[in-house]
Amino acid sequence: MRFHPELIRRQFERGVVVLSIDTEQIWGYADLMTEAQYLSRFPDALQAHEKLLARLCAARIPATWFVVGGMLLKHSAGSRDHRMAGLPADWIAKFPSGSETTLPLWYRESFIEHLRMAGTTQEIGLHGGLTHFIWTDRRATEAVVHWELAEGVRALRAAHVLPNSFSFGRNEEAFYELLPPQGICSYRGRSPALAWQLGPTMAGAIVRILDELLRTAPPPVWPNETLPGLWNIPSSSFFYPIASARARIVGLRSRVERFSRGLEAAARCKGIFHFSLHPENLVESSHGFPLLDEMLERLIPMRDFGDIEVLTMSDIVARMERNRENPLSASAVEIRPATVYRKPLIQAGQPVFEQFLEKQ
Repeated sequence: MRFHPELIRRQFERGVVVLSIDTEQIWGYADLMTEAQYLSRFPDALQAHEKLLARLCAARIPATWFVVGGMLLKHSAGSRDHRMAGLPADWIAKFPSGSETTLPLWYRESFIEHLRMAGTTQEIGLHGGLTHFIWTDRRATEAVVHWELAEGVRALRAAHVLPNSFSFGRNEEAFYELLPPQGICSYRGRSPALAWQLGPTMAGAIVRILDELLRTAPPPVWPNETLPGLWNIPSSSFFYPIASARARIVGLRSRVERFSRGLEAAARCKGIFHFSLHPENLVESSHGFPLLDEMLERLIPMRDFGDIEVLTMSDIVARMERNRENPLSASAVEIRPATVYRKPLIQAGQPVFEQFLEKQ
């Protein structure tokens, strides 16, 4: 049974928030900068992951963490590693030999174990594959992408993680048909917002800046079944970088205000506000984690009031598949009277998140 779009919307009786986190460390930047440049731009990058996880657990918020498979390698021979043998030689040439003890920017199995054992359940999915290879790269043949994906899944499984969800490196989507055979049931697709549909172009960058300057509300989204059993759960928006160069153009307040408007839009439309980020962006500036705390201040009361629920990617897929198995109930989903949507009681500038943490 394939879902009609209207039937998909009926699966959501209130707004939903999905937080997805691309967990890549230096793997996601190795073709753009050196390790020294990475640490200069993202000081304390390693602790950013731990601090983010601690905040989510304290607030009892589940998230979907998309992890690059290479981070879980106990020891790697770098470009000579047999697990990279099916990838282009010039792509893997920059990957160093080592382990978490010697190269924690590359190899970080301990953090994935922290995710597995977190007090609030966190979903662990796969980001890009084994090495964050970009699937639309000129070298991306089907054989290369299959190797990248299969070895990424194998690396997670070796760490006792069975990934059901996936995000493409740099949101460059391709080769959807390779995902289901590896056990992938969902992926984070590109946002329907114009800025993201324009892709990594000058026009796209300009529209993204305008969205931030105008504080436009990120669009609510709903799942879409791309292939049988493969669900696209698009992003609504990404955390806009906060490095000083960006902050001079787009003030920091836009991040919180757009997040808040995304929450409100999801609650009104009974849709999904899918907010995505990289932990590194939270340490581009000393303002990063205070901004995150303020976002959580907006989210927590709306969740506690029942205006929204916080789900992982796998939670959403489970809901869709459960209703597929019982098509009669899925086609006759009870439509409850609209609840009165309440604006968050927490206003900007109130340090209530710190008070919340103290009570836990």
